[in-house]
Amino acid sequence: MDQTKEKTGYGDQAGAAVILPFEKTGEYTIEPLGELADKPVYSFVKRAFDIVASAVALLVLFILMIVIGLVVCMSTEGGAFFVQERLGKNGRPFIMIKFRTMRKDAEQNGAQWSRGDNDERITRVGAFLRKTRLDELPQLWCILKGDMSFVGPRPERKVFYDEFETYIHGFSERLKVKPGLTGLAQINGGYFLRPEEKVLYDVEYIKTRSLWLDVKILFKTVGVIFGGGGLLLTHSTSLNPRIAAPLVV
Repeated sequence: MDQTKEKTGYGDQAGAAVILPFEKTGEYTIEPLGELADKPVYSFVKRAFDIVASAVALLVLFILMIVIGLVVCMSTEGGAFFVQERLGKNGRPFIMIKFRTMRKDAEQNGAQWSRGDNDERITRVGAFLRKTRLDELPQLWCILKGDMSFVGPRPERKVFYDEFETYIHGFSERLKVKPGLTGLAQINGGYFLRPEEKVLYDVEYIKTRSLWLDVKILFKTVGVIFGGGGLLLTHSTSLNPRIAAPLVV
């Protein structure tokens, strides 16, 4: 989620094939956000929380992460980590780290958008890690470094931004804030959302971002993980009913 950059997982070659597990249903235009308002108090508190919480979590979960890495290595061929270049705030590339949950040859035919739980490339151990979100733990380092935050739109690859912009005009609006470990889209469908649905949640989060909203998303994330596994299969949210509004077509 590798001969050249594709094979190592660090990035994508120009012109790499893009494989989507769905048919495009039309063209969409996303509401332009314009220049975002400054929120100095929110930004300061959010970053302070990211630093403290990620540092503490890395210390507390260090042994667990070593165990997970060993299990991943012993269960399937390949390394423990999945390392890949993603786009961060304002389109700045950074290296994102996860525990590997797919086969070593998962993208031998090109960049492939995940099919969610039904993706045949996912290993047995990987399925458990994805269900419990434990595969995301190495991204605590990305949060500590400042490339990511605990809450925000999930980071995506440039090859997918380029592909989605061809029919979801304005998909890159989600790059106006720092990407997150979890977000509004992740507690309302996650892997099961199509890109044109996911970006709606991301834009709504950017428009209404606040400390209170971040707290609610974090608690909701914990609730869904420990309340039955997986993320909610709904296209609306009690956090903000306007999220269900249709895209401008």
